[in-house]
Amino acid sequence: MADSATASSPLKVIAGADSFGAELKDAMVSHLRSLNIEVEDLGITSYYNIGAEVGRRVSSATTSPSVETRGLLACGTGVGVGIFANKFPGVFASTCLTPDEARNNRSINNCNVLALSGMSTSADTAKEIVDTWLNTPFKAPCPASKSQPWPEEISNFFDESMNEMPKIGASENTQAETCAVCCLVKNRELNPIDIIPGGSMKILRESPTSAIIKFKAGSVEPAHHHTFGHCLLVMKGKKSVWNLSKKERYDLGDGDYLFTPAGDVHRVKYYEDTEFFLKWDGKWDIFFDEDLETAKIAIEKELANGSA
Repeated sequence: MADSATASSPLKVIAGADSFGAELKDAMVSHLRSLNIEVEDLGITSYYNIGAEVGRRVSSATTSPSVETRGLLACGTGVGVGIFANKFPGVFASTCLTPDEARNNRSINNCNVLALSGMSTSADTAKEIVDTWLNTPFKAPCPASKSQPWPEEISNFFDESMNEMPKIGASENTQAETCAVCCLVKNRELNPIDIIPGGSMKILRESPTSAIIKFKAGSVEPAHHHTFGHCLLVMKGKKSVWNLSKKERYDLGDGDYLFTPAGDVHRVKYYEDTEFFLKWDGKWDIFFDEDLETAKIAIEKELANGSA
């Protein structure tokens, strides 16, 4: 079934879903692997995290023509994951509920990220959609063209659109819009974190709660803990997190992710101006286990010794 999709170059599919699309995603991953297509399954997380991650990886892979990389996403409606995937240059994500929609979107939009609805699409229908998506070339006859070859002027328009669309969001002036997480904080004012010098934060939503946080280079978070576990994604910058409860050190940079369980005591050092996205369940709280000066001395000693 996938012969035409893989005729020019090897094909790799990066897959992921939220909890509403998990079952359908698992079925499609099995289907793709039965076709001997390489699949990287990123698993299950929130629709915005998984949509952004698949979009980011497909976008990055567009610079490597030796392997064609596409994305497969599923959430409740198939819309949310596609919206976040489309924040990245070179990603053309489409939600498809029927094989005809998949054929149209491959033909007209060169859809390289397929988004499926876990609530509206059966596994059998999804297989038909996926097979159509795999085997329909860009600019192929499709229902939108009444199954006839596209006229030359429209075919040329499609070609030009593929050159122009990846440029949208790729310029320096729109850098914040190229990232699904960064765009959440665009034009928002962050408020200083009075209890930790050098930090500022903006709550984006409540319960589950998410925030954008910034720290200036050289800032230190003294050892502390929370009553909630939290997911952290570094948008830009460089930092180290010492999980004192587990006696582990994590060095994080652009795009790195870290989960810290509830109650784990951790301290942080920022080497550059750093921005990150934080998500947790419940209301914000923080309990300090040391003062700032003690933390600075401990970090200097640990860095000097090269220890975790």
